[in-house]
Amino acid sequence: MAERPRGCDRLFRDRLFRDRPLPERTPHDRPPHDRTPHDLLAPARLLHGRLLHGRPAAALRAAAGAALERWPLLRRLWPTTVRARATVGASVVVAAALSLASFALLGLLEANLLRNAEEDARRQADTVAQLAAAGRLDRARLVARGVEFVQVVGADGRVLLASPNLIGVPAFPPAGPGVPGTRFHTWKVRPLGGDHRQRVVQVITNTPNGPAIVYAGASLRDADAADDTTTAALVIGLPLLLATVALVTWRVTGRALRPVEAIRAEVAEISDRDLHRRVPVPATHDEVARLAQTMNATLDRLEASGVRQRQFIADASHELRSPITVLRTQLEVALAVQDPELWPELIGGALQDIERLQHLAADLLLLARIDAAQPVAAVELDLTALVGEAVDTRLGDRVPVRLDLEAGVGITGSALWLSRVVTNLLDNAQRYADRRVEVTLRTTDGPGRGRGPRTAVLEVTDDGPGIPAADRERVFERFTRLDDSRSRDHGGAGLGLAIARDLTDHHGGTLTAEDHAHGARLVLRLPAAPRPV
Repeated sequence: MAERPRGCDRLFRDRLFRDRPLPERTPHDRPPHDRTPHDLLAPARLLHGRLLHGRPAAALRAAAGAALERWPLLRRLWPTTVRARATVGASVVVAAALSLASFALLGLLEANLLRNAEEDARRQADTVAQLAAAGRLDRARLVARGVEFVQVVGADGRVLLASPNLIGVPAFPPAGPGVPGTRFHTWKVRPLGGDHRQRVVQVITNTPNGPAIVYAGASLRDADAADDTTTAALVIGLPLLLATVALVTWRVTGRALRPVEAIRAEVAEISDRDLHRRVPVPATHDEVARLAQTMNATLDRLEASGVRQRQFIADASHELRSPITVLRTQLEVALAVQDPELWPELIGGALQDIERLQHLAADLLLLARIDAAQPVAAVELDLTALVGEAVDTRLGDRVPVRLDLEAGVGITGSALWLSRVVTNLLDNAQRYADRRVEVTLRTTDGPGRGRGPRTAVLEVTDDGPGIPAADRERVFERFTRLDDSRSRDHGGAGLGLAIARDLTDHHGGTLTAEDHAHGARLVLRLPAAPRPV
């Protein structure tokens, strides 16, 4: 078969892929060996950018996150527990600090020993150079403290003088002298044997016979031995010290987190039927102890809420069962009675019970809405007009209501809910008043000579049997009736004052029962708007 020309293959490929561009691969789709330096340096660039903006902690977290995202293997090796992360973090920091300290120690030790050897060699080289310049090399002392060898080389490369351990050794390079001065070198002089280094001082001087080079070498055997010993000690000691730090950090962190694990285990076992249980509080008086105390306080609130909820359900069930039972009895009697003249009376009684059930259901629904309500919207209201309207719209009150209202009392809140508060207070007063119900509205100034926040005070009083001092808080509980004066037959399910207080709390106010000479006195206090300037 004849071979197809290369131009045909190229033309075929161009036509095939002309309208089909290759999809661009992202850095995450590329294999590790195919990633560009731009992709591999992304965590470093991110770290550098955050450090430039003065956020080192955020920079480290961002760089770590970028590294974990680009190299999945690191995600599997990354510690997941607080104990492990604390141990790894402490070990890394200590390892970095010890490494820097070790390099600094070795550097200082090397510099100090090198400086000592250099001083000895320079002192000897200067002495021999002065003798050579004076033409008295024969009087030079070639043995000095800390100096290993001395060699003097002439301008022709001939050894003029040498210490006994360099006899027969050729001249050190450079063979010819240069500009007069002092040079410093570090060599390994093979003729002397051994692997230790020599700190060599080269002094070029002028002699009567021409320029000459004086070499004086001080052995660095002690420096090399000290470096080797120190390095060996660091190589052995640093891992042991690092392991000790990691072990201590692991143990200390575990001991510190043990109460947290006990709290977690106890909370995990607490269900809606075990709200009486509490987490253990360690005797350390630290953050963990405060966490346990806060958790127990939360459990106290949850338990109290559960108790109130169960009591509310039981009371509501009891309140609903009684009118339903009466209603069923009336309907059964109506079916049993054959006299049509009695049916209107029986049906009227059934309608009254149905109306009572309707009011009770509405109150229960309102309580549920109050418990789940959001903060009250800040709407400016005229409390004086709101109270007057609530009194004027009442029909069929048994006792007349006497008003004493300060004009222009402004507040913020919900008109619907505040009207319900006033209505419930008036209903309560009408239910137990004998001949008189009084409503008083005034404002009081705060401390600071009238510059403090003002308070709107609404008082509803009656001349009924009153509320005993021991029961002045209990009357605001749900489904509460006083034994001597309140009953189902007298009217109400014991929710009116409870609803009024809950609505008052949502408006940032207070509702209390206070002393009164004759009868009950309910006092409503709400934050008032500042006086107009």
